[in-house]
Amino acid sequence: MDFASLQGAIASARTAGARCRAVLVVHPNNPTGSYVKPHEAEELDRVCAEDGLAIIADEVFLDYSLVTETPLTFSANRDALTFTLSGLSKISALPQMKVAWIAASGPQALKDDALARLELIADTYLSMNAPVQLAWPTMLEERHNIQAQLMQRIRENLRELDEQLATQKLCQRLEVEGGWYAVLRVPATCPDEELAISLLQEKDVLVQPGHFYDFPADGFLVISLITPPEVFRTGLKRVLEYVATAGREPSSS
Repeated sequence: MDFASLQGAIASARTAGARCRAVLVVHPNNPTGSYVKPHEAEELDRVCAEDGLAIIADEVFLDYSLVTETPLTFSANRDALTFTLSGLSKISALPQMKVAWIAASGPQALKDDALARLELIADTYLSMNAPVQLAWPTMLEERHNIQAQLMQRIRENLRELDEQLATQKLCQRLEVEGGWYAVLRVPATCPDEELAISLLQEKDVLVQPGHFYDFPADGFLVISLITPPEVFRTGLKRVLEYVATAGREPSSS
């Protein structure tokens, strides 16, 4: 976490007569799968408390950890006003159910004021329908079953990815600590979007270009690790073969 840039942005806003209101954290990050480390969370809590900023932490992928240590949760924050977000979309793999929640933590006075405002917003705009309210305890309980299946698939596909990457030298993957995506580093022979469209049209493989996630340069593809393993194996093979031949000049006769 680049605290120099963060504090520089806060200061720049103040100089311009504006005020930063909150810092958004995706934990683990999507799609890189990197968790916020404990020392980073402590420093972020301190910085935000000193500057009167709230922390908004998106933890929908928190349960899908590939590291041995248990990831922290921002819901334990006490110094800065913190809103920790999660929902059934990811933790129970039920994106159509539209069930989500916010855990508020931090100084009691700030929290009470924020919760009063959030209650009004939730009642006005975001209330759940009755069938989903009645069903969600069961759907939440079922997360244990679906998460076990997904983690098995994620680990199997990650092993397959590493095995196929080991057979070539053009592509690598970024380290992933959690979530269900992997980021491929590929030669930047063309814009990522152009490469992704070509893979879809010519090889029947769906990937996402890095610019979907604001990667600052070309040369990144995002792939799903929850694809059925046999489909993942075939699709990845096509991607690596296509990248190996993309941009080659025709051989002269």
